[in-house]
Amino acid sequence: MKKVLIVSTSPRMNSNSEALAKAFAKGAQDAGHETELISLRDKTVSFCRGCFVCQEKQRCVIRDDADVICQKALNADVLVFATPIYYYEMSGQLKTLLDRLNPLFPSGYAFRDVYMLTSAAEDEETVPQRAVSGLEGWIECFERARLAGTVFMGGVTAAGENPEHPALEQAYQMGKTV
Repeated sequence: MKKVLIVSTSPRMNSNSEALAKAFAKGAQDAGHETELISLRDKTVSFCRGCFVCQEKQRCVIRDDADVICQKALNADVLVFATPIYYYEMSGQLKTLLDRLNPLFPSGYAFRDVYMLTSAAEDEETVPQRAVSGLEGWIECFERARLAGTVFMGGVTAAGENPEHPALEQAYQMGKTV
């Protein structure tokens, strides 16, 4: 059994990227893994101050929800980030969280596999490339981790617009294979 931490970064209730996160969580649960789904929608995540105290203390000096999420990420075997695509890039909420996960860098983090789930109004295959590339840059800093998979739900705008979108089944199946 693995510990799977899933972070939904959309500010919208019942968003399409959160639907992907829930589908992934269901797949991982059905496979017998322990899952936790956190939504940033109702969390306080301040910007990184760039003080690098976290590199010494392995904990951020800012005590907000990002600090709590970082402590959970430290012990997770699998990290999953779900984000809407805004202007062909990850949400600002996700980028801010990734910056705040800096205390993980010098730590004995447990995660090896990192997944990215994305949704966007545009449906071209290339739409999530920059967001995925941004996450790959973050993963590059963690030599024992890798990008294990991505799922893209394109052609959706309104929250919960397409409950039969094939990407939901892809996210579920990916969760089962964790």
